[in-house]
Amino acid sequence: MWKCLKKIKWSKILFWFVFGSLLFSFAYAIGNLLRAPGHLGEGAPYQKLKSDYALVVFQCALGMIVIFLPSILEHKFKIEISESMHIVFFIFLYGAIYLGEVRDFYYQVPNWDAIQHTLSGGMLGALGFSVVDFLNKNVSMRLSPLFIAFFAFCFSVTLGTLWEIYEFSADGILGLNMQKFMTENGTILVGRAALKDTMKDLIVDCGGAFCVCLMGCLSRIRIQNKTTSQVQQGNFEGNPAKGPKVDCEIMENLQSIGGKRK
Repeated sequence: MWKCLKKIKWSKILFWFVFGSLLFSFAYAIGNLLRAPGHLGEGAPYQKLKSDYALVVFQCALGMIVIFLPSILEHKFKIEISESMHIVFFIFLYGAIYLGEVRDFYYQVPNWDAIQHTLSGGMLGALGFSVVDFLNKNVSMRLSPLFIAFFAFCFSVTLGTLWEIYEFSADGILGLNMQKFMTENGTILVGRAALKDTMKDLIVDCGGAFCVCLMGCLSRIRIQNKTTSQVQQGNFEGNPAKGPKVDCEIMENLQSIGGKRK
């Protein structure tokens, strides 16, 4: 039974499940967008406005585009992304867009936004390691695990910052509420309260990235030390004649080259 479960391509199943959820939500939100009021009159009971459904439409459309990103990175840029990373990415999209925006988890579930940003920070940190491997694939340069982890951390935090810039721009241009400067019932936050969501997102982005990059750094140090130990044992302990044999082969090659030159 376990062998059968292992053979199942869970990432592909998740892909179509998440894509289908976003597509259905996209169509549903467009229908409500056409019927929803543009603003609430004084004393009117609260209901979702056009701007609320416009945000759902915008996020679902973005999600249906971004969901193809791992495949693009793998096939076009030859960046290796593991099966587990695909699964984490699809779960993140489902939680951030469908549960967060469509099902209002950002308002109904405490710290849901922080959970999503922590997950994305760690996920982008892991992607940073893959980017370094891709860039260093055709270059015989031995990079320090600490340097790779530092790059991955900076890579994750930079993308997290760009995401906040995107949210700020979308709120200003399209009149959305991606940075949650307004409560669910329409109350506009001011001062430090209005900045809280953005700063909390950046802080947890850093926290998630730091944890993953630290684990990645320690893992690479362990692998590096293990590889070095195996090489040393292979040269001196596992096969004592290996060193002299290699030397003899080198001398024979040099002599043959010299003979050809004569």
